[in-house]
Amino acid sequence: MTPGLGSRLTGKLLRQFGSPEEVFRASLTELEACHLPSVPAQAITSRQAYKDAEAELDRVRKLGFGLLNWSDPEYPQRLLEIYDPPPLLYVRGDVGVLNRHSISMVGTRRPTPYGNQVAERLGRDLADRGLTIVSGMARGVDSSAHQGACKASRGATVGVLGTGVDIIYPKENKRLFAEVERRGALISEFPLGSHPAPENFPVRNRVVAGMSLGVIVVQGAQYSGSLITARLGMEFGREVYGVPGNVTADVSFAPNQLIKQGAKLVTSWEDVIEELPTEIRAELFPIDDTSIEERTSLFVKALSQVERKVFGLLSVDESIHVDEVVEKSELSSSEVLAALCEMEMKGMVRQMPGKQFIKVLQ
Repeated sequence: MTPGLGSRLTGKLLRQFGSPEEVFRASLTELEACHLPSVPAQAITSRQAYKDAEAELDRVRKLGFGLLNWSDPEYPQRLLEIYDPPPLLYVRGDVGVLNRHSISMVGTRRPTPYGNQVAERLGRDLADRGLTIVSGMARGVDSSAHQGACKASRGATVGVLGTGVDIIYPKENKRLFAEVERRGALISEFPLGSHPAPENFPVRNRVVAGMSLGVIVVQGAQYSGSLITARLGMEFGREVYGVPGNVTADVSFAPNQLIKQGAKLVTSWEDVIEELPTEIRAELFPIDDTSIEERTSLFVKALSQVERKVFGLLSVDESIHVDEVVEKSELSSSEVLAALCEMEMKGMVRQMPGKQFIKVLQ
């Protein structure tokens, strides 16, 4: 990496000039017009940066790793939706997992036994349902989430690193690194040989948030990185979930605070799946692979008592008028309308002409 030329400046240059080749052809005046610091600008025009890039690419090939840029089809397409996607991603493992539907899971490096157990269980259960688990390979909740995904029969997981992909950090995760590489991929925007530095991890967190459909916070203190990752997820338009915790424990602050602010409360994998777009749920649970009972219970389990009662009166084959639902349910019209509205927003029922309703699930 050229001295002083970080991921954001690299991306800016690529957007401005269109390709690495054009960047290296640019004059010093053109580079300075992009507000590039003098040291990297001079390095580029002196061709030193080109030589460094060639040497880096040679090291990547010799180690058997991959290197993706924005234009590569294997580059995580969801990551391109954020405001500053990494222009380059180093990949160690299977690039094929990077564009599968995924959920990120984050939390404290010092979880309670409860936090570790929940992270591992959610990681395993969600991976078993076809979601790739994305996390940061750190101690604590991250490691438990990856371990859970690796225990799933068809589980896949992606570790987003704050170091080069050739650096194992923390050291005690050496075996987990090997397993994640086997069951998925390790990725990083940092050059080979980059050692852990405090400023790397907030940068890493935006990738964790940007790659996935949503972010689950298991445990985290008031000023934790997991809370930052969740807020980045909100900025990127991702779903945010919180696992509730003991209100007297410091590590419960982040998820409990997020739940108060509107994050989805999570106690099981069903709570995560039911918030996903209908078309993604259909991909994860194709009709041929699951029975009617299994598909119904997945969503009905999380309904309120009133919603469940109303849902039970609807049919997938024949619509029913709202007045008939009120009469059969023995609920007030306001309760029935509120339940139908909520379930329509979840994609479970559809309103037909004339205030007729029909199930769309099953």
